[in-house]
Amino acid sequence: MIHRNKDTKFKVVSSWPPAGDQPKAIEKLYAGFQKGLRKQTLLGVTGSGKTFTVANLIEKMQKTTLVIAHNKTLAAQLANEFKEFFPNNKVHYFVSYYDYYQPEAYVSATDTYIEKDASINEEIERLRHASTQSVLTRQDTIIVASVSCIYGLGSPEEYKKENLILSLGDEYTKQSLMEALVRVHFERTNADLKSGTFRSVGNRVDIQPTSETWMASVFFSGGKISLIQILDPVSMRILEETDSAMFFPAKHFITSDESMGRAIAGIQVELEGQIKKFESEKKLLEADRIKRRTLQDIAMMREVGYCSGIENYSRHLSGKKPGEAPETLISYFPHDHQGNPEFLTVIDESHVTLPQLHGMYAGDQSRKQNLVNFGFRLPSALDNRPLRYEEFDKRVGQVLYVSATPGRLEATESEQVVEQVIRPTGLIDPVLEVKPVLPDSKKEVVNIENPRNYPGQVEDFIEETVKAVKLGGRVLATTLTKKMAEDLASYLRDRKIKAEYLHGDVKTIERIQILTKFRKGEFDCLVGVNLLREGLDLPEVSLIGILDADKEGFLRSETSLIQTIGRAARNVLGRVILYADNMTGSLERAISETNRRREIQKKFNEKNGI
Repeated sequence: MIHRNKDTKFKVVSSWPPAGDQPKAIEKLYAGFQKGLRKQTLLGVTGSGKTFTVANLIEKMQKTTLVIAHNKTLAAQLANEFKEFFPNNKVHYFVSYYDYYQPEAYVSATDTYIEKDASINEEIERLRHASTQSVLTRQDTIIVASVSCIYGLGSPEEYKKENLILSLGDEYTKQSLMEALVRVHFERTNADLKSGTFRSVGNRVDIQPTSETWMASVFFSGGKISLIQILDPVSMRILEETDSAMFFPAKHFITSDESMGRAIAGIQVELEGQIKKFESEKKLLEADRIKRRTLQDIAMMREVGYCSGIENYSRHLSGKKPGEAPETLISYFPHDHQGNPEFLTVIDESHVTLPQLHGMYAGDQSRKQNLVNFGFRLPSALDNRPLRYEEFDKRVGQVLYVSATPGRLEATESEQVVEQVIRPTGLIDPVLEVKPVLPDSKKEVVNIENPRNYPGQVEDFIEETVKAVKLGGRVLATTLTKKMAEDLASYLRDRKIKAEYLHGDVKTIERIQILTKFRKGEFDCLVGVNLLREGLDLPEVSLIGILDADKEGFLRSETSLIQTIGRAARNVLGRVILYADNMTGSLERAISETNRRREIQKKFNEKNGI
């Protein structure tokens, strides 16, 4: 990134002021944090502008902000929304960079070792580097992250210390600059540049930073840097000439030669102890296995300063004590001299995100403990882990929970709950209809004129979809499984309805592309499982079909139903069909709460002539 010092303040750019319940919510939340409240909850209904409220709160507080979302799709949407509200500030996207990830594991019952296998998305890796570099160098930064932000990342002190600042007149030759780039894990190439690479061409060195889409060309004369140009790597058009440029390391896990020597010595001591332990327990296979694997890793670290799976040695590399919490993205955020956090944390859709934050540690430890027990990893690998919830809680300072349906955890931890029920737009919660699942249902059906001719949920949904699309709307359908989503999308296409599916197996970037195409009207019906619930802003959606709405469980709980219904609350023609043969407790409560919110908005609209 170009090395500039900026002290820009957060400033919301919007063509409209806060309205509805927003001004009251902003003032209450700001007053609460000013009084020293540590945790608050914003209970905002779908479509009430919760993100706009949070943006205005950030502007008033003027604090670097971490926003945590429970999935990559929602995080991408939030990042785009904050970028629109803060065009003059830095907004970044930080999620897991794996398109595919199979963690290292050992199944003792079948004596099966599963090697780590992963497909890294280079664009997301670039965005991760852009996030850490921005939060280290600028105060006006918002990072929108998934729960991957609580996983080990490498020391921010080492990452910042090892950056390479190049300025006009610095004493460098081509050779010495290339050696300096290699030390911070850039790779040399003779082909096209990609993130974290450099090449030597004539009297210059071209460098592609890890966090940017531009490249830098550094020219030399008389053993000094004579010119630094910033170019478009495709057209080679010169974007600017600069006096100075900063290049952060190409990897987050980085350490100095001194620290690497200390780490290798520590790894060897631990290895000797683990070999003795296995031998005393007559586990000769495990002793030989850990010896061979660890010595191979040490050899790689000595030769190139890196090895596959180096994150498993993060405790030694960082100099931390056994059991001590790892460094994470949170470590890169500003803290005072006593180590107290000086940033705001916003946990979006907290009723889903908080349970994820609570549950990450236990699953990770169970898998790694098995690897340690059978000699695939040293015990220190257990310290390459996500934060425990209590560790996360200590590191985040002031917290705002945001949800339309806060859970028990928010109620227990929050010192103030602020409601935001009235929508500035005047839009009312969608009309609800209950229809049976099966064509031969004995249930007394609501909103069916001729029950004997009722075709069942799928055929009825197709009829309703055709009507909605003719009126210019888009349609969502939620199913209970990924297979059902794929099959329904295929069946809809066979019936000449433009449809696509979206679920957890769809790659991160592809999810965003699918949603963009949906909003543009390139297809009319999107079928999903639970990715369509929390926070997705799709105002074009006028109809939602919730199939098998009476199958009580996580996907058809009161919270899930209210969240799904909310996807149609941004359209004046919003309507939701709940297909159910039995009226469950969750259905009754979701319908009752939706109707209550409709009445509150209606009264506001009547009073204000909306």
